[in-house]
Amino acid sequence: MRKVISASRRTDLVAFFPDWLAEVIRTERADVLGPSGRVYSVDLSPGNVHTFVLWSKNFRNLIENRSRLRNGLRKYDQLYFHFTITGLGGTPAEREVPSPEVALQQLEPLLALAGRPERISLRFDPVLYWNDGDEVKTNLRYFDKLAGRAAGLGIRSIRFSFAQWYGKSKRRAEKRGFPYMDPTLEEKRNDAFYLSTVARSRGLNLYGCSQDFLADVPGILPSACIDGRLIQESHPEGAPVSVTKDRTQRRECRCTESVDIGSYTQTCPHSCVYCYANPRL
Repeated sequence: MRKVISASRRTDLVAFFPDWLAEVIRTERADVLGPSGRVYSVDLSPGNVHTFVLWSKNFRNLIENRSRLRNGLRKYDQLYFHFTITGLGGTPAEREVPSPEVALQQLEPLLALAGRPERISLRFDPVLYWNDGDEVKTNLRYFDKLAGRAAGLGIRSIRFSFAQWYGKSKRRAEKRGFPYMDPTLEEKRNDAFYLSTVARSRGLNLYGCSQDFLADVPGILPSACIDGRLIQESHPEGAPVSVTKDRTQRRECRCTESVDIGSYTQTCPHSCVYCYANPRL
């Protein structure tokens, strides 16, 4: 059975390491330093790859074919895209991320590369809150614009989660003077219901990512960001793929098995204040 290749949950390979990504695709082999500190080798030959899943906040290098990255990816049967657009690009929360308008302009050329809208999932991830004097601010209301643009292009899947403030994320925020705040679970559920209402009005499927406290919110589905069943359905030949839970992910994660070719040592310069992955921020 062919494998799903993830590029990558650990860093933004498309935005910052397109030359490396294009090279491993050309040679059809990636040697990856995993989180355990051990190197593992991944066969990237088309006969071994069911679907290539690409995660990014900026697909410009792919769209513009830097290092012939777009050309190299054409040899795979199916490309699936996770495109994160939070409405916070260029703000203190996401200093080096493209502005929301620049990101939205990439949707149409990305859809052309995907071939079918069901091969694109937008990620409104995370929903963030911060204090501004006596006022609490959030990116929550940007969702309506994102949902409208998605619906207009035939994209039906949006995934979201609320920011999780891990210890190093808190220390980073404090160092930068970013006044984050973390609402109660009940407040988050109320805001999640707002999101689901907007999504439903646009005919979209809204998925909550790895946060089981959202399970009882009407209109929100549990997310498997890599979902073997869905990518098998969208595969041009309907080729079978694993639907077994990926045990390398968090307990609440419902993703099916994939092989990630990114490394935490490939540090991402997006400088998102809430990031849990980048060891150098």
